[in-house]
Amino acid sequence: MDSTQSKGLGDQEEKMKEITLQIPILEAEQNVEIDVRINGRRQVMKYRVEIVEFEPDAAEKKDSVAVLKQVIREHDPDWQLVQIGAPLDHKIPVTFRQKQSSQ
Repeated sequence: MDSTQSKGLGDQEEKMKEITLQIPILEAEQNVEIDVRINGRRQVMKYRVEIVEFEPDAAEKKDSVAVLKQVIREHDPDWQLVQIGAPLDHKIPVTFRQKQSSQ
């Protein structure tokens, strides 16, 4: 049984392998386009990295969590949440992947 089946997801759910790429964070928002070939078939995958900043004197972690929840809830529905990165210097990178249109 694979991890998709163990989570109870249907056959329609997209199965995806993971490849990790290190991308330097240069701006508050970055768009990344990756051109890949899978079994000879070309695909373009688009990612967006948004940096969520918190006030250094934010006393409560729940305030940070509320801000993250708001960013995720309000993002463009054509983009899917992929990863919430580790905090660094009161900033947290949030990565979204553009959903593939069914053709």
